[in-house]
Amino acid sequence: MTGLGALTIIMLTSKRLGDNIKKIRTRKGMSQGDICRALDMDRGYMSAIENGKKNITISQLERLAQALGVSVDKLLK
Repeated sequence: MTGLGALTIIMLTSKRLGDNIKKIRTRKGMSQGDICRALDMDRGYMSAIENGKKNITISQLERLAQALGVSVDKLLK
């Protein structure tokens, strides 16, 4: 696989993750502010994650899943 191909896959995965976070968060009636307060995270950073523009660490992903009441794999599907 070329470097460009791998980069495209990472970008698509980040976008899918962000879409899943937003979908689950809104279904639960939570705002970005609610999640950010629970995680002590900047709302701008959360917005960038939901828009697929920033990557999230594994530990942040685990904390986010817990705050949303879902498993990590649910966020990644």
